[in-house]
Amino acid sequence: MGGYAEERPEPGAEAACLTLFAGVLPADFVRALVMAAALLGILMTPLGAQEAVSIFNGESLDGWTIHGTELWYVDGGDLICESGPDAQYGYLRTDETYQDFELTLEFKQEADGNSGVFFRSTIDGVRISGWQAEVAPPGLYTGGIYESYGRGWLIQPEPDRDAALKMGDWNEMRIRVVGDHVTTWINGTEMIDLVDEGIGKGAGHIALQIHDGGGIKVRWRNLKVAEL
Repeated sequence: MGGYAEERPEPGAEAACLTLFAGVLPADFVRALVMAAALLGILMTPLGAQEAVSIFNGESLDGWTIHGTELWYVDGGDLICESGPDAQYGYLRTDETYQDFELTLEFKQEADGNSGVFFRSTIDGVRISGWQAEVAPPGLYTGGIYESYGRGWLIQPEPDRDAALKMGDWNEMRIRVVGDHVTTWINGTEMIDLVDEGIGKGAGHIALQIHDGGGIKVRWRNLKVAEL
């Protein structure tokens, strides 16, 4: 069973508070407030939460498995997905499985950019089951959640949130999955917040997708997962 490590206030935090409230509040009371704030931070940290670890080493596809004939390779420290001659669906999935986690990554759409990030997924050939956080050109619901070979779109972002996407530039995506609750962010903007019973029952891998149709190229970097 996980527990809490002893945590002290940030260096200088107590002194700063004492200075701020000097002559207004008793010093002992200020110290108690600082310690209470530190304790609240501990209590809000989930039991068993781990530090974020990189799941892409910037040099090879070690730890990943390719599904399909589309192109997955490393270039300049970035992970690339690119349409191949078959122009079909393709996937790159983690060898490890992840249940409750927070995933952060950066993507850059160099061409069409229709891709996505699957979670709690399983793949047979190029048929995938699970849920996808969409990565797409403007106006096509980046950050929304799609269930493949199932119910289709579960939720799409409000149209005004699409302005967070920077087509042709680097974007940060954050995906948090805990039980039946999923939240996504693009460049700090919350795109969706969803509670879904089906997702709560799911289990499996993280996987990157390349859409069919050809003409797609997306760069990925700084893929990190913190298990919760």
